[in-house]
Amino acid sequence: MTLPATNDIILAERCGPTLVLTLNRPDKRNALETTMYILLEKHIDDALADPQIANLVLRGAGDFFCSGGDLRSLETRAALPVEERAALIQRLHDLVLKLKFCPKPVIAAIEGGAAGAGASLAFAADLIVAASGSYISMAYVKAGLVPDGGGSAFLAQSLPHQLAAEIALFGGRLPIERFQQAGVVNRVVEPGTALQVALELGQQLAEGARASQSAILQLLGPDQDAFRKQLDHEKQLMAVALGGAEAAEGIAAFKEKRAPRFPQPGRG
Repeated sequence: MTLPATNDIILAERCGPTLVLTLNRPDKRNALETTMYILLEKHIDDALADPQIANLVLRGAGDFFCSGGDLRSLETRAALPVEERAALIQRLHDLVLKLKFCPKPVIAAIEGGAAGAGASLAFAADLIVAASGSYISMAYVKAGLVPDGGGSAFLAQSLPHQLAAEIALFGGRLPIERFQQAGVVNRVVEPGTALQVALELGQQLAEGARASQSAILQLLGPDQDAFRKQLDHEKQLMAVALGGAEAAEGIAAFKEKRAPRFPQPGRG
């Protein structure tokens, strides 16, 4: 299927019983900005109020799911007081909470890759369909930052500690097949077909017992208080990190397309 062409940064289209939400900044690999969080929340609220919509699919326009936070916004935030940085991070966390505890199933359809906060959004889904050859990266550490958007909660709760540590401490790209082996990705499909397969799963779910599905999601989901506490911890650590010397060097290195040279004890 072809989604309509538009300049809107979030597209919403009903496909049968499924609402497809598309991050629509393909020229920036669907990098996230605050307005997108607000729009996504609104569309989710609309979907919850519509009994004809059984489930949601989250995807990225073009050939990439989401590259995470927009670099320009990170630079701007670094100059703000720490309290204002935390308030902006909370916008992302409000969206993640809405996705994570959505009473209707949420399916992430990944093409290309999901990085940083983009990976956190994918992890907030109940099911993940991903194209072969795609990857997931939590590369915060390469920019002198720490995971937010619930990314650390997912790593700690869903993966063995050593694998979670490898993903977060090195910040490299892990092939999607590694996540499938770990039980995190439900389907690995041919490139270009992630949305199609996600919609097929959505149709199957829609033909099932919807009230039972909502109850099951409540049972399977994490403890809300514990999850919120972890989000708050992420928010505070990320707000501090954004104003630090490591983040300044990491962001500058990314812009200049060079390897970062983080401050080290004894290094001149």
